[in-house]
Amino acid sequence: PADRREKIKTDAEALATVAGLTVNADDALLGEVAGLVEWPVVLMGVIDDAFMAVPPEVLIAAMRGHQKYFSCLNTDGTLANRFIVVSNMDAPDGGAAIIAGNERVLRARLSDAKFFWDQDRKASLSSRAPKLQSIVFHAKIGTLDEKVDRMQALAVEISAAIPGADKDQVRSAARLAKADLTTAMVAELPELQGLMGRYYALNDGENEAVADAIADHYSPVGPNDMCPSKPVSIAVALADKIDTLVAFWTIDEKPTGSKDPFALRRAALGVIRLVIENKLRLPLLDIFAGAGGKDIAADLLAFFVDRLKVHLKERGVRHDLIDAVFALGEDDLVRAGDRIAALAEFVASDDGGNLLIAYKRAANILKIEEKKDARTYDGGVAENELVEAAEKVLFRALGTTEDTCQAALAEENFAAAMTALAALRAPVDGFFDDVTVNCDDAALRENRLKLLNRIRVVMERVADFSKIEG
Repeated sequence: PADRREKIKTDAEALATVAGLTVNADDALLGEVAGLVEWPVVLMGVIDDAFMAVPPEVLIAAMRGHQKYFSCLNTDGTLANRFIVVSNMDAPDGGAAIIAGNERVLRARLSDAKFFWDQDRKASLSSRAPKLQSIVFHAKIGTLDEKVDRMQALAVEISAAIPGADKDQVRSAARLAKADLTTAMVAELPELQGLMGRYYALNDGENEAVADAIADHYSPVGPNDMCPSKPVSIAVALADKIDTLVAFWTIDEKPTGSKDPFALRRAALGVIRLVIENKLRLPLLDIFAGAGGKDIAADLLAFFVDRLKVHLKERGVRHDLIDAVFALGEDDLVRAGDRIAALAEFVASDDGGNLLIAYKRAANILKIEEKKDARTYDGGVAENELVEAAEKVLFRALGTTEDTCQAALAEENFAAAMTALAALRAPVDGFFDDVTVNCDDAALRENRLKLLNRIRVVMERVADFSKIEG
């Protein structure tokens, strides 16, 4: 198999080079064809000029899907009027009859594609949109027309957070995004959905940003897929995916284990990439609620956090740091990313590591004593009841650190907030070295437990350190 694959690749490239062309790289097709032939003989045929006015993606899809032909490209990257077919025999005429037969078959196949292209353009995309009323998206969710209505409203809401997104263009793009599903071309070649909508929209005289958004709104469909970066495209792509997620969460159709029949994990990862790569300040909980998912917003965000862990794991980010940030109720992925980066740097530092140990010591003492006393120690610390020098120093340090942290967090300067926390290391160490928390004096003990709680409160303004492992 490896030899056949290499022979097909090498011979195809050689044929294309002689013609002044290049082979349109397609590893999946190469693997498929290598499995279909035992004795590969690579031949080149010609596409009739009459078909070259049809969108190149249509010609490539028809040749690839139906005939297993490789397409060729001109030096400028445009589609050439040549195709490569791999025969399973060495013909005595050098393959002339095989080439002629394949050209004849392709002519018939492309005639259908050209007919669909010509017929589809006779009706505008906007006139096709009402036909979505007869296409069921999901029995419990409704029709595609109803989905498009929700997408429109959601895309307009999301567009407020996207610099440069024109609301009228967003509204038009969302309305037309699914209309090409009613065309003959997409019925014949479903993999062209969205892309054909772009061609038909441009044919109708629609704005280019609207047409691009129609083509882009399914993206990204995988980790290596292009992520839309144009404002209108981003809004519609986000609306489509978020509406799908909210709708399926609302009817309690969530992924379970390895089963994900509606590709909801992929949709969530798509939202994450759209938000992070375009640096969008999007409050997800509000967006979920606005999409009709008020009751499921928190649960859906938890699902997003799990997907984000997968996404960031490839970049070496620890999952517990992600948990520590999102435990605070964070739902802005860009801000969360900045927090996580600052937190990772902090816990890796000497001061951060030691302060984390001290935090856990304080939290453990509180947990034990609160359980034993059947009460919490979250009240204010009485400064006049502080006796030891170390507890007085800690009390003042906590006040300073809290003020500094609050100011830094307000400016989203998370590195500065972490630096402020690092200043607590010495006072906290001094407290544990010199002060007995569980002393015999009940009032003194209570005040010291409240001081421990204050350590926890001040630190948890920055992150939930109880979620951090080690």
